Amino acid sequence: MRHALRLLGVLALAVLCLQLWFAARIGLMRVVAPQSTSFQRSEIVQLLTEKHQVAWAQEWVDDAQLPATLKRAVIASEDDSFAEHGGVDWDALKGAWQKNEKAQARAQARGKTTAKVVGGSTISQQLAKNLFLSGERTLLRKGQELVITLMLEGLLDKRRILEIYLNSVEWGEGLFGAQAAARHYFRIDAARLGAFEAARLAVMLPAPKRFERQPSGPYVMSRAGIIASRMNSAQLP
Repeated sequence: MRHALRLLGVLALAVLCLQLWFAARIGLMRVVAPQSTSFQRSEIVQLLTEKHQVAWAQEWVDDAQLPATLKRAVIASEDDSFAEHGGVDWDALKGAWQKNEKAQARAQARGKTTAKVVGGSTISQQLAKNLFLSGERTLLRKGQELVITLMLEGLLDKRRILEIYLNSVEWGEGLFGAQAAARHYFRIDAARLGAFEAARLAVMLPAPKRFERQPSGPYVMSRAGIIASRMNSAQLP
């Protein structure tokens, strides 16, 4: 019994130390931009394994150089209550859960084992996952994501969260951040992105590697029009 209690104590201490490490890293991000994210490092390994080379583009730009058009477009597309919630949009999460349950039931009725998963993650949750976690879908990983999300919201303001997100999110294979995306797709700096250009980039975020093949395809252009029409109502932090 004592041995079991000792093991539990060691495990609890290890978990606490891990959370303190996350908190310290996030606190440092108030003044220092992250050099890389867990997702980016996993992408480097994958590219080296599959292609034996890494074509990489990323350039950090400060919040002042990130245009309001892009911020509004991304918020309108990815997380329209970003400025208001505390890190988790519980209504969106519930809606995504219900959609996934229905999709799974339809897939099973057709003899398929899995269905497309609809996400309900906020920008803060996406950043938490990208910064520190793997892409595996387990309750343990989701629980840790929630804890890190609350740390981000507690230690950083919304403007900083959005700044880090827009500078580190994937916009294509080996293509990270708004500056690299603006130069790759439009041959301009991020600061010069117009409303429709920003909307097109926002459309790509859920599946950048798929949309980079046809960045001017019918779906991207149609969806960008919808986002552009909603941008003015998107609330900036």
